[in-house]
Amino acid sequence: MAPKTKFTKEQIIDAAFEIARTEGVDSITIRKVAEKLGSSIAPIYVNFKEVGELVEEVYKKTFEVSRQILMEQNSGHPFHDIGVASIRFAREYPVLFRDLVMKKNDQAKHNEEETQGFIKMMRMDPDLNGLTDDELLAILLKMKIFQVGMSVMVANELLPGDFSEEQMIQVMSSAAEDVISAAKRRAERQ
Repeated sequence: MAPKTKFTKEQIIDAAFEIARTEGVDSITIRKVAEKLGSSIAPIYVNFKEVGELVEEVYKKTFEVSRQILMEQNSGHPFHDIGVASIRFAREYPVLFRDLVMKKNDQAKHNEEETQGFIKMMRMDPDLNGLTDDELLAILLKMKIFQVGMSVMVANELLPGDFSEEQMIQVMSSAAEDVISAAKRRAERQ
């Protein structure tokens, strides 16, 4: 008869997530997770055949955390909320942010389903009324480039030390207003 599992799968994922949050995803090992739990490696192997499976679950949890931060934003302007959530994620989880954005990995590749979800959110934003899906997609790409750049600066502490989150959001909002205004002017000329 197999020994009873001392830890749930979720507890193991949480321990691995904490390692990734502070040391990076590449630092996750079965042994480190076991140490974090104060356990032998056996309970981890009962739930995961290899470390790769556990890392996949950590990425899933990371994206869940990111979506939760997005859901907590509720300004009435969903497009704005996407940018604010990115800045907050980069500030609260800089190591994970760098792992997702600054290292080549399959987890952060373009996801068409996610893009369409953002376009759907953008359609609800009153500032974006009257723009086509192609125009919204162009705005999303431009702002994603800007927002990822700003978030990289946040995660790597490249902004002045006294630069507050409110100032970051203001800079991002100003850039978004510029991009949206330009898109609307182009649409009017067509």
